[in-house]
Amino acid sequence: MEKAAAENAAPLKLLGSWASSYTHRVQLALRLKGLEFEYAEEDLGSKSEALLRHNPVYKKVPVLVLPDGRALAESAVILHYLDDAFPAARQLLPADPFDRAVARFWCHFSDDKLGPAVGAVFASTGEEQEAAVRQVHENLALLEAELREGAFRGRRFFGGDEVGFLDVVLGCGSYWLAVFEEVTGVRLVDADAFPLFHAWLRDFESQEEVRETIPSVDRLLDYARGLRQMLLAMAAGASAPSVGADASNAAPPSAAPPAPATADIAVDI
Repeated sequence: MEKAAAENAAPLKLLGSWASSYTHRVQLALRLKGLEFEYAEEDLGSKSEALLRHNPVYKKVPVLVLPDGRALAESAVILHYLDDAFPAARQLLPADPFDRAVARFWCHFSDDKLGPAVGAVFASTGEEQEAAVRQVHENLALLEAELREGAFRGRRFFGGDEVGFLDVVLGCGSYWLAVFEEVTGVRLVDADAFPLFHAWLRDFESQEEVRETIPSVDRLLDYARGLRQMLLAMAAGASAPSVGADASNAAPPSAAPPAPATADIAVDI
C-alpha cells in the first residue's frame, strides 16, 4: 500500500497490469500526489469479475475504484479526475487554461500517433518496420521542436520544474523505447538527433517516484522478447489467431509471462 495523504481517509483501489504503461501512468500520478491506494494485479488472459464489472465497455486496465464503489476507466480520464478530486494535493495539469489545453493536445498526440508508431516497430520486420521507425523519428522530431522552440522551450520537464501531466503520459511508456531497441535491434532515440528529448527522458527516469513505478529492465526485456515472438507469429498466421482476433486462449511463448489478449498488449508510449 502506498503512503497515505492526510486528506485521503479511505484508500483508492487500482486494477492494473504490471507491464501496462497505462497502469503506470495512474500509479505514478497517485505517488506524485501522495495518495494512498491499494493495487490489484489483473490476469489479462482471465479477467476478473471486478474488472469486467467496473469497465464493461473496454474491459481493460487501468480501472480506479473509489472508496464508495464507483469506478473510472482510461488512464487520461483518471489523471484528470485525480487533479479535480484532490485539489489540495500536487496538481499535475497546469493552472493556466491554455497550458492545460496544450498538455491535453500532446497527450492525444502520444496516444494517437507516437504510441501506435512505436508499437508498429515492435510488431513488424523488414520494410514495414523501417516505415514504422521513420514514423517514430518524425513524431520525436515534433516533440524535440516543441522542447527547443515551442510550447515547452526552456523547461526541465514538460510540466515545468516538476513532473506534470504530460510527463506522466509520455514518460510512462518511453521506457519501452530502450527495451524495443534491445529486442528489435533498431535505433529509436538517438541522443544526437533528439538531444532535448533524450535529456528529458533520462531526467524523468531518475525521479524517485518513477523508479518506484517502472518495472526492472530485465523483467521488461523478458516480457518483450516473448511478446514480440508471439506477435510476429500471429502476423504470419503461424498457429495463432489472425491479427485482430482475440488471443486470450492462445498459448504464450515460454519466454514470457502469460500474455494478454491482443487488444490489451501494452506496447504503447
